[in-house]
Amino acid sequence: MRAVLTWRDKAELCIYDLAFKPDGTQLILAAGNRLLVYDTSDGTLLQPLKGHKDTVYCVAYAKDGKRFASGSADKSVIIWTSKLEGILKYTHNDSIQCVSYNPVTHQLASCSSSDFGLWSPEQKSVSKHKSSSKITCCSWTNDGQYLALGMFNGIISIRNKNGEEKVKIERPGGSLSPIWSICWSPSSQWESFWMNRENEDAEEVIVNRYFQEIPSTLKSAVYSSQGSEAEEEEPEEEDDSPRDDNSEEHNDILAVADWGQKLSFYQLSGKQIGRDRSLNFDPCCLSYFTKGEYILLGGSDKQVSLFTKDGVRLGTVGEQNSWVWTCKVKPDSNYVVVGCQDGTISFYQLIFSTVHGLYKDRYAYRDSMTDVIVQHLITEQKVRIKCKELVKKIAIYKNRLAIQLPEKILIYELYSDDSSDMHYRVKEKIVKKFECNLLVVCADHIILCQEKRLQCLSFSGVKEREWQMESLIRYIKVIGGPPGREGLLVGLKNGQILKIFVDNLFAIVLLKQATAVRCLDMSASRNKLAVVDENDTCLVYDIHTKELLFQEPNANSVAWNTQCEDMLCFSGGGYLNIKASTFPVHQQKLQGFVVGYNGSKIFCLHVFSMSAVEVPQERKKRGETNNDLFLADVFSYQGKFHEAAKLYKRSGHENLALNMYTDLRMFEYAKDFLGSGDPKETKMLITKQADWARNINEPKAAVEMYISAGEHVKAIEITGDHGWVDMLIDIARKLDKAEREPLLMCAYYFKKLDNPGYAAETYLKIGDLKSLVQLHVETQRWDEAFALGEKHPEFKDDIYVPYAQWLAENDRFEEAQKAFHKAGRQREAVRVLEQLTHNAVVESRFNDAAYYYWMLSMQCLDIAQDPAQKDMMLDKFRHFQHLAELYHGYHAIQRYTEEPFSFHLPETLFNISRFLLHSLTKDTPLGISKVNTLFTLAKQSKALGAYKLARHAYDKLQGLQIPARFQKSIELGSLTIRSKPFHDSEELVPLCYRCSTNNPLLNNLGNVCINCRQPFVFSASSYEVLHLVEFYLEEGITDEEAVSLIDLEAPRHKRENKWQEITSNNSQTLRLDETMDSMGDDDPFTAKLSFEQGGSEFVPVVVSRSVLRSMSRRDVLIKRWPPPLQWQYFRSLLPDASITMCPSCFQMFHSEDYELLVLQHTCCPYCRRRIDDPSP
Repeated sequence: MRAVLTWRDKAELCIYDLAFKPDGTQLILAAGNRLLVYDTSDGTLLQPLKGHKDTVYCVAYAKDGKRFASGSADKSVIIWTSKLEGILKYTHNDSIQCVSYNPVTHQLASCSSSDFGLWSPEQKSVSKHKSSSKITCCSWTNDGQYLALGMFNGIISIRNKNGEEKVKIERPGGSLSPIWSICWSPSSQWESFWMNRENEDAEEVIVNRYFQEIPSTLKSAVYSSQGSEAEEEEPEEEDDSPRDDNSEEHNDILAVADWGQKLSFYQLSGKQIGRDRSLNFDPCCLSYFTKGEYILLGGSDKQVSLFTKDGVRLGTVGEQNSWVWTCKVKPDSNYVVVGCQDGTISFYQLIFSTVHGLYKDRYAYRDSMTDVIVQHLITEQKVRIKCKELVKKIAIYKNRLAIQLPEKILIYELYSDDSSDMHYRVKEKIVKKFECNLLVVCADHIILCQEKRLQCLSFSGVKEREWQMESLIRYIKVIGGPPGREGLLVGLKNGQILKIFVDNLFAIVLLKQATAVRCLDMSASRNKLAVVDENDTCLVYDIHTKELLFQEPNANSVAWNTQCEDMLCFSGGGYLNIKASTFPVHQQKLQGFVVGYNGSKIFCLHVFSMSAVEVPQERKKRGETNNDLFLADVFSYQGKFHEAAKLYKRSGHENLALNMYTDLRMFEYAKDFLGSGDPKETKMLITKQADWARNINEPKAAVEMYISAGEHVKAIEITGDHGWVDMLIDIARKLDKAEREPLLMCAYYFKKLDNPGYAAETYLKIGDLKSLVQLHVETQRWDEAFALGEKHPEFKDDIYVPYAQWLAENDRFEEAQKAFHKAGRQREAVRVLEQLTHNAVVESRFNDAAYYYWMLSMQCLDIAQDPAQKDMMLDKFRHFQHLAELYHGYHAIQRYTEEPFSFHLPETLFNISRFLLHSLTKDTPLGISKVNTLFTLAKQSKALGAYKLARHAYDKLQGLQIPARFQKSIELGSLTIRSKPFHDSEELVPLCYRCSTNNPLLNNLGNVCINCRQPFVFSASSYEVLHLVEFYLEEGITDEEAVSLIDLEAPRHKRENKWQEITSNNSQTLRLDETMDSMGDDDPFTAKLSFEQGGSEFVPVVVSRSVLRSMSRRDVLIKRWPPPLQWQYFRSLLPDASITMCPSCFQMFHSEDYELLVLQHTCCPYCRRRIDDPSP
């Protein structure tokens, strides 16, 4: 409620009283000794009336509008006509205090300080009656039968038309609380309110005669949950005597204001209604609105206050600069005039805003400022919630109702989930004053809107989160969602539209338009948004694309249909507009605002009333001529099912009759209707009956019906969902193997229910081997999968790839690599190996790294059989072989430098460190430390007497970054080595077995002879140079032929004795024949080695067939590389020193070393081939 000043004027003297002409056009004021007549429309002073000689205290207009009267301190009363002419004057013995016309008989009551008189036009004299005290105020009842007099001594005297006292009311304050203003309520519809007034609580629910009756149990429940003002009112004893609803004592309520600063209410019988209301000011005037719904009070507080008819203060009408002596309401309007002691006359218009809320078919609105009425728009049921305080805001959502009062917010909930339930009870009470423009309620929260700020509060009043908007919030609406996570649609003045979830701090901007938002709504599927802007334009957007779909002018509000996605309605310009999809807008006349659209009903608010507009829906399509079909539909909706079935059959729509019976679950009638008809129809009927059994939670019966109807898939689905394995086995075994779909579903449920054996049986039945393989793989039954893979190689990939992945997931990477390799997935196998290798190097497991690099090289060699990748893969093969040899050797160096005890002989460490130094001529691989290698070489060289090499190693170390743990040892070694001779022990010098050249310990050429460039062959354990020389075959000799020639082992000529024995008669003589070749040509291979290599290029040893034929099989070692590599041949030059070659990795060992290592590791130390593995 707010008051708007319409006009204001100022007289020179105090305004003691005023009166409106009953038609509201004129206003008569008592100002000084004159009467002032104003035009109420604009405040124009029409005429001052002079007739009194002293101050005019009172003025009153007759109900028929023909005359008015004024009373003055000059002890006279003047009767005036509506034409502003004085026609009669009579006097009292004292000054006139108040005058009042009987609303029915137009009898005038005039009261002075000592008596009161009654005058009517038809009588010549004034009937006067003495008074025991000064009469300050008077008022007639609505029916004109009784006159109430308020006196200075605190007594209220109720008289009949003849002036006889019928009721005397003595106020507790007596003469200390003079009665200053009284007024009878003009409304006669109070009896239900006042009869139920006693013993009520603060927020109780009251149901009027024309509302739904609420059971007493509900009332008591509501009372017990309330009580905010229970302490202020003492329950009066209830009158058990019979009451006549039409008795006059209940039609009139007397409002009394005294200078004890109290406001009280009395029945005609003199019984007080309720307790006194404290005013905190001296009241000078009291008046009712025309219909009695509100009371105006003014006085010493220099303002006029608006109260409800039961005395609850609602607000201030207008603040003044002096005491307010009189205030009245313009008849049948919301205009109020105020007269003050300083002569100010103010004319206000009271504007009562609509406070309401709507959710689907429930509408809650404020009534009489302090009541809330909840109306069910479909059933027309209403319930009144009486708050007895000013209702400021209302919000409704699902089963929640929030009401904001001046000092608290009440949250109600429905008693039940019944959609027609109208019984509300208080759920929570937030006792706190809030300032907000808009209020929204959700399942667990309330949302307060204050200008740009939104606050989310729990029902206990705790602020959970807050949102600050860029602009003023103009519209807010709950669009549904799970409890505690509802979505809000918010429209701002700057045109921004946002979606906010109450459990999320971040607002989502849906779109931004140029004009301010006035009204919003979102379609049922959340895909479209309707906006009414400040220019009264309705705009519809696609939320996802932000595209403007269409716009319509002259709109003040809009609502989407909650049941139909493409229908919306909007109001404006006196019309209701309905838009369906892309069809033109349909218009019909309507006053007010659209607030909701549910199904075929549109809810419209006009002024203060809500109405439902039914949108007609045609059933019969245009051009449809089949009346039987139409009548059948009518009969079916009327409940005449058998008649409907006959008409359906006659119109040729038996299927509709069957649908009707099955929808109604009348299966027996449906069977009778079918008779012995089409088996397909019978099957359909059984299926529908099974559907019904399934819906009413009779799954076993539904399964049996589905099986009898041949609907095996549905039967299996129910059986599987309920986990009935035995029934599922029975169904699967009875099904024919040709029924593939139901059998596959059976297998699916067997797997789901952890019965893989039955699933395998089912797959075998239908011959689905691929699914069987997948089953074995999914259940990790690898043995069965491998057995199936042996019989059906086409599934090899489906088995070994998942097996490899499973192995890798379980950290069995080496087995996973082999499985990938076996499945033909070389790329995955290589990737796993590369990762394993990298991990081994990073973790300093160099022995494993060597093994993985060797495996990588063999993988590359395998891939190199593809001609397209041959060259690249062979390069990778050689690179990985080289890395494998390096890491294999460095493993010993790392253990020596990192571990406290050495596991290798000094000679072995010496040889390995030399081998690594000669091999690391370019980049050093990851993980291999030159410092560790040189440190080992320096230490072992010094220990073995290779002082020159040790000094060289120490010098090299000086240029490297040395770890702190080696620093002292290296510095000491560098000093002590200088005390040693500058040469190396000749025992350590390596010999080239091809050219017999002694090679230096530090060879710039690497691991080859400095003379003949022949590569050295090292033992893979001790890294000594082996007595082997590699040779190559002459062009044209194949590997098979070479092996066969070597295997021949042609006998060699016996070496002739070079000593010749000569026997003579007397003597025996031995002579050395030096003409014979001491080297001899009996070994052609050694003959090819007996020359010095002159050039810098390496010239390999090439042998012919005759040389091959002369070789012994035990002296030749062959590396039988797989294609595309050539075999490698090596000849042992010391046949007595046995050498063993691993048949898998082709690494060479002294036989004794190899046998010892194999005993230790049960496998080859290099490639880890087990000794019991027959494959090479």
